[in-house]
Amino acid sequence: MTEPAALLRQHGIPVTAQRLAVLRAVSDRPHGTVDAIAEAVRGSIGAISQQAVYDALGLLVRKGIIRRIQPAGSPTLFEDRVGDNHHHLICRTCGKTTDVDCAAGRTPCLNPAANSGYEIDEAEVIYWGTCPACLAGRQ
Repeated sequence: MTEPAALLRQHGIPVTAQRLAVLRAVSDRPHGTVDAIAEAVRGSIGAISQQAVYDALGLLVRKGIIRRIQPAGSPTLFEDRVGDNHHHLICRTCGKTTDVDCAAGRTPCLNPAANSGYEIDEAEVIYWGTCPACLAGRQ
């Protein structure tokens, strides 16, 4: 990843200690929830409101620096892996989330059977199942 302050400047975002701490927390905790990110930021810089964390995350998502993942029935997750067409595996038992590259070819999921006239630029695919650790725990 580009140095965080430089990355913010490249996207026209004023550099603040809060934004830097949020960006670093997302980078250090792929697939982190808002609560986990806020806890990490507080450990790094001290007091910060939950709303300030939400605001920083929202800005970083809008600028394309981080990605928001919203699995059904689960908390929103954030990651800094952007600009590729990867998907996610989520364990139904423990909630562990893992990146997985597109299943086959360059971007087959961007070519649906019917696109209804849309110009498609991204697909969000989430595979649900049970992770190896939870499978081993069943035995």
